[in-house]
Amino acid sequence: MTTSLADHLRSLPDESLAALLQLRPDLVVPVPADVSALAIRAQSRVSVARALDGLDQFTLQILDAARLTRNPDDGTTATDTVLAMATAGPQPPAPTAVRAAVGRLRALFLLYGPEHALQVLPAVDEVSPYPAGLGRPAAELDPRTAALCADPAKLRRTVLAAPPSARAILDRLAAGPPVGSVPPGALQAPPLGAADPVLSDPTNGGAPTGSPVRWLVDNRLLVPVTTGSSTASGTVELPREVGLLLRRDTGPLGPLRTSPPPVAAAPREPKAVDSAGAGQTMEVVRHTEGLLEQLADEPAPVLRSGGIGVRDLRRLARTAGLDEPTTALLLEVAYAAGLLGELEMPGTTTGRYGADQQVLPTGGYEVWRAASLAQRWEQLARAWLTMTRQVGLVGRRDDRDRPITALSAEAERASVPATRRAVLGVLADLEPATAPTPEEVQELLDWRAPRRSRGRDAAHREVLAEAAQLGVTGLGALTSYSRLLLGDLTSTDERGDDPLGVHADVESGDPSSAARALDALLPAPVDHFLVQADLTVVVPGPPEPALAVELEAMTELESAGGASVHRVTTASVRRALDSGYTADDLHDVFRRRSRTPVPQGLTYLIDDVARKHGGLRVGLAGAYLRSDDETLISEVLADRRLESLALRRLAPTVLCTQYQVGRLLGALRDAGYAPVQEDGTGSTVLARPRIRRAPPRVSVTTRTIDPLAAPKLPMPRLLGVVEHIRRGDAAARAARRAPAVVRGGAPGLGGGPVPAHTHSEALAVLQQAVRDKALVWVGYVDAHGATASRLLKPVSIGAGYLRAEDERTEMLHTFALHRITAAVVAD
Repeated sequence: MTTSLADHLRSLPDESLAALLQLRPDLVVPVPADVSALAIRAQSRVSVARALDGLDQFTLQILDAARLTRNPDDGTTATDTVLAMATAGPQPPAPTAVRAAVGRLRALFLLYGPEHALQVLPAVDEVSPYPAGLGRPAAELDPRTAALCADPAKLRRTVLAAPPSARAILDRLAAGPPVGSVPPGALQAPPLGAADPVLSDPTNGGAPTGSPVRWLVDNRLLVPVTTGSSTASGTVELPREVGLLLRRDTGPLGPLRTSPPPVAAAPREPKAVDSAGAGQTMEVVRHTEGLLEQLADEPAPVLRSGGIGVRDLRRLARTAGLDEPTTALLLEVAYAAGLLGELEMPGTTTGRYGADQQVLPTGGYEVWRAASLAQRWEQLARAWLTMTRQVGLVGRRDDRDRPITALSAEAERASVPATRRAVLGVLADLEPATAPTPEEVQELLDWRAPRRSRGRDAAHREVLAEAAQLGVTGLGALTSYSRLLLGDLTSTDERGDDPLGVHADVESGDPSSAARALDALLPAPVDHFLVQADLTVVVPGPPEPALAVELEAMTELESAGGASVHRVTTASVRRALDSGYTADDLHDVFRRRSRTPVPQGLTYLIDDVARKHGGLRVGLAGAYLRSDDETLISEVLADRRLESLALRRLAPTVLCTQYQVGRLLGALRDAGYAPVQEDGTGSTVLARPRIRRAPPRVSVTTRTIDPLAAPKLPMPRLLGVVEHIRRGDAAARAARRAPAVVRGGAPGLGGGPVPAHTHSEALAVLQQAVRDKALVWVGYVDAHGATASRLLKPVSIGAGYLRAEDERTEMLHTFALHRITAAVVAD
């Protein structure tokens, strides 16, 4: 006699139920009302599919063995029977491995019951209809095929007589899945005397036989089947008995592998792997900062459909010296890290974009720039691991044949974080510094989770390529600091929620272990540079944040890398003076920062530009222009490059224009002059350019690593959930024992309305229960008009309401007295 899953779950101790909920966390979202609801959810198709997705290839094959060895009468199997089938092949696995796989299946309750009478959840057959890739028994497909399979000798002779092309089809279907489709008409024999519409097969080596599929169908080795409502679709199925015969050399379950496939590549030198990865992290941070600075200078408008346009992406890629896929990757990662955002720009709507938003850095970008190089990379890497964006889709076309742009909603894929974790998990489980090929990574994923990895080869290759571009891997192997980062994310994910912040670091600003490991590999930030005679400035390492700000203000970047080269030009000195530096400040910076003597040419350049700087003064007219040098004023007035300003002379040393100060300043600087602005009192106005920033955005690193995964709860909370389920189960059993007058209202002819005196009697019973502190079965009508019953302990009655404690939830509830239909004292 078999036991239902609900009865089996009721017989388990609380710890075993909590272990089930821990292995299958989707069962507690939401919390089941009782054990029956838990059993129904555990047997549902969706929950069973999620449980199967996490199983490795060997465990799935053992589950298939349990399905194939079920007793036709009661549908049960036994561990010894499963072990016998699993070890029937030429290279049988160890019995301990088989029993361990059965134990994993029983822990997930895909198999349940005692070892001599194991039952398989019915939803397993719905999710995977062909166990071990074998078809249905011949008796379920066709009586004539069943008669052939009943004679093993005749079946063997028929298989041996199959032409080569037909035998190839048999071998292909025997490997699984056992069904295939053929062109319409291939299964129909030609009319008598007519030509065969299907060409003969020249590879048969003998007389033409026509279609090899038709030969197999005519000889009862394949059975035509119909799928759905389509009866003309040429679908054939290989009977289970034929498949088992064809697998006589490999065993009924096919090749069994109890451990992952080995990696042929030898481990690389760990130091070389870390050095290559660390060098790439410097490039990632530098290019990301360059892209964000470009967007700060020239924000990209947001398309009407969302995202950045193709032209803007090409412009950014061309300026940064990157290809478009890499540019899209860095933009997506920066956006996910909260460094990029959209800024509302009212009144800037254009016909091309149809939007009033622009993409530019957020306020968090300034904080990110001030951090160390390792911490900046870690923020980007965490965002990449967590973001639900499949960057490989950028540049492709969607279902409506429209291009998918960077930062658009079409690139959103909720399963991408789990894919990244799976691929990097394969690399992390290998020996350190091991660099497998993409094919070997795919083989490992196919063994670890074959249901999840099926058909995702392209996505896995994209993850490997992105990991190499971001410096997560070096020379094809996972770096040591990335291994620490993955371990940190995994521990955070397994720890679950922490509402009280017990596990939070005391000082959140402290660098993580991954950042410290990367810091040890990167060159130390430098606070100095080397000034050469040709006015080039060589920075022998990554500059510290303060030095980087000074270099950005005073020099032009010529080449970047581990050691960057800058150049001091007239324009860069003028830009520094415009931002508030004085000539003495510039001399002091070069004298203090330079490890080489400051060239005389640099001193002359600074003094010469500073002498000319401010020779022209701009004010409001629109705007006016004045200078103590009358010759300079005359030169400006005669300059044809400034004709668009329509300058007019008000005095020998004063010009004015109808345009605003900003346009006048820009035009003069573009023409090579060095004007400065002054206020109404004639004082010089020097200020850094106004920096626009998008509103702050929350980084995706604050959310769970896999948005599709159910929350993982700690064991104490799971035990609390089990207690809640037990209480609900007890309440459900008690509700079934409630008096009939409470379950269905007061007795009456035809179940009519409750008489008035019955309601009065119910009130009297409740008042007596308040005095006696007794338990009472209460029947009532809820807000939807449905009748219900509860076992309550009345606390008080007044103002038309009953306050009582629910025996199941131990919570106080309030009931309107006019909705109460009956009350009976519990036994």
